[in-house]
Amino acid sequence: MSKKSFVLNLSSLLLVLSMLLAACGTAPTTAPATAVPATPQVIIQQEVVTATSVPPEPVEITYYTFSAAPDHLKDLDQMIQIFETKYPLIKVKVESAPFADYFTKLQTLIAGGTAPDVFELNYENFVTYADKGLLLDLNPLLKADTTLDPAVYSERANSAFNYKGMQLGLPATFSTVMLFYNKDLFDKAGVSYPTADWTWKDAVEAGQKLTDPANGQWGLYYGIQFWEFYKKAAQNNCKFFNDDKTQVLIDSPECVEALQTMVDMVKKDKVIPTAAEMGGQSDGDMFKAGKLAMDVTGIWMFASYKDAPFKWDITVEPGMATKATHFFANAANVFAATKHPQESYTWVKFFTSDPEMAKIRIASGWELPALKDPAYFKDYLAQTPPSNRQAVIDSLQYAVVPPVIVRQSELQDGVGKLLEQVMLDQLTVKQALDQMKTLIEGLMK
Repeated sequence: MSKKSFVLNLSSLLLVLSMLLAACGTAPTTAPATAVPATPQVIIQQEVVTATSVPPEPVEITYYTFSAAPDHLKDLDQMIQIFETKYPLIKVKVESAPFADYFTKLQTLIAGGTAPDVFELNYENFVTYADKGLLLDLNPLLKADTTLDPAVYSERANSAFNYKGMQLGLPATFSTVMLFYNKDLFDKAGVSYPTADWTWKDAVEAGQKLTDPANGQWGLYYGIQFWEFYKKAAQNNCKFFNDDKTQVLIDSPECVEALQTMVDMVKKDKVIPTAAEMGGQSDGDMFKAGKLAMDVTGIWMFASYKDAPFKWDITVEPGMATKATHFFANAANVFAATKHPQESYTWVKFFTSDPEMAKIRIASGWELPALKDPAYFKDYLAQTPPSNRQAVIDSLQYAVVPPVIVRQSELQDGVGKLLEQVMLDQLTVKQALDQMKTLIEGLMK
């Protein structure tokens, strides 16, 4: 998607966070849950003395991650060094994969009996793993832990990983997507910078002035894929299904208009390059090369764009009938059948809640720690680039969570393939949405 410094006072931060909590729903709880296997539960009861007890023998646990690669592996190494200094008898081995491959590889590891002890899950895929009983319920460990108050976590992020009363992960980060823009290209074209009240019509008008196909320069980029479609749908008051998931609504006129607007920016307005016009380059590579005036991508790209050879900044992304922005949350989860539940929990707790871990995240631009302490946000806002980090906090007022069902990967893959067919002129927008309705109805049975 892939997405001006000032001192933020405590009251305004608390207001923003309270608005975030009110804006987002809770994790779905409609799907039947398979019980967590009994064996790891027995191990927990036998091994736990206190939640901070030092393991009697040296052990190695494996942590599997997507968000650390490639830009934050050094930051993760730094975190592990701090952890292993405090807990010298627990060694953390890191394995990573790009997001595009991560879940396929994770499923292979689990099926092959070589699952990692701890692995990262995003909110969108959490319910699938929870429903299959693959995640360890941390409640017994949390209750035995006298050193961790769950209230330190963002309530919204923490509740996202609670399934049927079981705490199946602890939130590590949350993030959103912004409109990044190349100030030098805007200045050269004499176009005013984007503002938080822009609509996509404004973005298209500016993008047309900034597009120069002959020189490989384009006004705008976002992917025509599931992640962008669900958000654009929300911007136009389109819902995939109703709140109790008894009716699929994705073929509504609002949904047709949202998807048609997206497609038109590529095919009609010609401000977004086609895959062929990108020539195998990612939007991140094109933005850093000065070939994209605007890029809709996540705040995790701050580190990658930090050394770009031009001035750039961010703002809340444009809307349609209303504003809607992404709310992404990632958690550290313990595998239900791990042989080291206590050690794994010790790592998960430290990784997600220790102040030093949060400071490293803030300093490196590795998303936002899922902690409520306003001091972390104050430090975050003081960093540059970008200058307008306040836009990150502002965007959380409009955050919407993705539509999530138990068969989530099939939903995302199916919607993505139908969107590809639209872009290849194999289906009209209406035909694609009609097929999406049939697909989703089948997946929700």
